[in-house]
Amino acid sequence: MPQSTSFRPLRGTRIVSLALNLPGPAALMRLRALGARCLKVEPPGPAPTVSGDPMGQYNPDAYGQMHAGIRALTIDLKSERGRARLARELAATDVLLTSFRPSALAKLGLSWSALRRAHPQLSLVEIVGASGERAEEPGHDLTYLAEAGLITGTALPPTLLADMTGALLAVEATLAALLQARASGRGVHREVTLLGAAQWLALPRDWGLTLPSGAVGGAHAGYKVYPCRDGRVAFAALEPHFAAALLKAAGLPMPDLRAPFAPATHAAIAAWALGKTRRELGVLGRAHDIPLYTLAPAKAG
Repeated sequence: MPQSTSFRPLRGTRIVSLALNLPGPAALMRLRALGARCLKVEPPGPAPTVSGDPMGQYNPDAYGQMHAGIRALTIDLKSERGRARLARELAATDVLLTSFRPSALAKLGLSWSALRRAHPQLSLVEIVGASGERAEEPGHDLTYLAEAGLITGTALPPTLLADMTGALLAVEATLAALLQARASGRGVHREVTLLGAAQWLALPRDWGLTLPSGAVGGAHAGYKVYPCRDGRVAFAALEPHFAAALLKAAGLPMPDLRAPFAPATHAAIAAWALGKTRRELGVLGRAHDIPLYTLAPAKAG
């Protein structure tokens, strides 16, 4: 993804990551874009030329994009020699990013108490599944989204929402840790949970915004996806001036703010959109300043 190089606020900051799979590497990618000097430490892979990160094995392209410009170092942390090598790296590091269960970190001598004694300057940002004792439970993006109530039916989500949100929260935690450490002169410990990331995403639903009765859940006729003549159109004409523009383009009156919620308005916009092509709708959107995006027909199944 394009990143501006004109402002790199983390220049001079060094981050070491032990985090595997998606959230940790995605966070490291963004931290590098902010100017941090990043080192990825990985376990030995199944072959000398194969990454020890599972992402590097089942999706090398994604792994490559996330680790572009980041030095990767293979260290066997189960060996005394490997742990000594990591300790040398951590002596000149500002933040350690991990995604292991707490018990696994403790076995490697990397619990927060051990790190604080050995490296007082070092901050630790842990990415875990859930907080407290539940940090030891196995889980992945799908289970955290399910617990947060964001899975409907049996279809898989279109992307890894908890993982990517967790990555952003890990970046936020790293920035907060750096600020606090610079103010106090000592490293700090911060925890990010993927369940918490999913629950953060679920807040609009919890507030009722995306329920069927909510304005962005289908109750507002200007905030919906409709079939059109050669595909679909997603309208986001939520604010009154956008809604008024959409209704006017469709030849409908808007006597008050409740007009977009009327069943008759839904039916009228649906019929109007069905008679338009994607190109015609695009032209109307630009001409009348209506937020919309046209899509190809939905795939069967």
